Amino acid sequence: MNQYSYKTLNVYQDAKKFVVDVYKLLKLFPSEEKYALCDQIRRAAISVTSNITEGISRFSKKEKAHFLEIAYASMIEVDSQLDISVELGYITIEQYKEIHGQVCAIGRQLSALRSKVLT
Repeated sequence: MNQYSYKTLNVYQDAKKFVVDVYKLLKLFPSEEKYALCDQIRRAAISVTSNITEGISRFSKKEKAHFLEIAYASMIEVDSQLDISVELGYITIEQYKEIHGQVCAIGRQLSALRSKVLT
């Protein structure tokens, strides 16, 4: 297997776009959140692509599936924090819905890839 095969995966490409979109959204947050909520969201968002990459690079099916599960959990963490951000007035419900749509699509892709890895 090509060690960089993760780059060809649609889920990786979509997750990378998700990370970029989240980073752009965080620019709208107030400066007092830079090292609080924004920092937490950034770490969770970048964890999605990082864990897809690490999972695909593993040799055992169990390890691959484990890292894909972590990627999924990190993405849900971002979704939750952005949902709270709507309540705090940092982003609009429309902005959240756009990101949430990406979460749903990537979640389906991660679930399908995990199932494929385990077969």
